[in-house]
Amino acid sequence: MSCLQVILAIIFPPMAVFDRGCGSMLIVLLLTLCGWVPGVIAALIILNKNK
Repeated sequence: MSCLQVILAIIFPPMAVFDRGCGSMLIVLLLTLCGWVPGVIAALIILNKNK
């Protein structure tokens, strides 16, 4: 998890998980549409997992 990905996760969560696949990006996008905080939390959790 790089600093750029963390900043992206805070500003626009779906772009932070772009390299993790379509499923992860879709989940984070849906959570971001429901509310900004759930999207940020989901993005940080996905970024924290090992590839």
